[in-house]
Amino acid sequence: MSEKELNWKFSDDLVVESDAVARARAQSLELGIDAISPAVGAQTAVLAAATGAMNILEVGTGAGVSGIWLLSGAPGATLTSIDTEVDHQQHARAHFLDAGIPAKRVRLITGKAAEVLPRMNENSYDIVFIDADPQSVIEYVEHGLRLARPGGTVLVAHALWRGRVSDPAQRDDVATGFRTLVTEIAASNAVVSALSPVGDGLLQITKIRA
Repeated sequence: MSEKELNWKFSDDLVVESDAVARARAQSLELGIDAISPAVGAQTAVLAAATGAMNILEVGTGAGVSGIWLLSGAPGATLTSIDTEVDHQQHARAHFLDAGIPAKRVRLITGKAAEVLPRMNENSYDIVFIDADPQSVIEYVEHGLRLARPGGTVLVAHALWRGRVSDPAQRDDVATGFRTLVTEIAASNAVVSALSPVGDGLLQITKIRA
């Protein structure tokens, strides 16, 4: 195992997940959902806490792993989560309740993000978390930056896409899309950004206040 792999493993093993997250993670495996790693979950919770988030938008509900992590860092926040799979959202709702999160703090929208996001209010969210349909990640980030408030943050999970993004020889559509995204975001003057290598990568993009 390489030094980098040891660091990743150590970062994940260091995190103590709640029983509710552990059950949601097990459910994710059963459903074939690639949930964020424990280290990425912990990082999103820290960012939610540091932001003082009250309104969080999630693209990709899954079985609730990322939603529980985000709300654990922002205990007063409301989560709006979009997913195409009704079955996944039903499981997620149960896991949110298992985590002690009141139903009134979670709004689940079933539908295609590409159709739902254009109808949502601009500058309304403290955090926009994106973990769905990697083929559309650039489109989702564009919407996320429109929907995040000034000073708000867009988080993109799996931004290193299984180690393929850092390898220029990997030129499939998904790896190329993520590579284009992180490169363009790094060069933008409208945001400050950082690419964390924890888990499968977490791209953090904060809109600069005017």
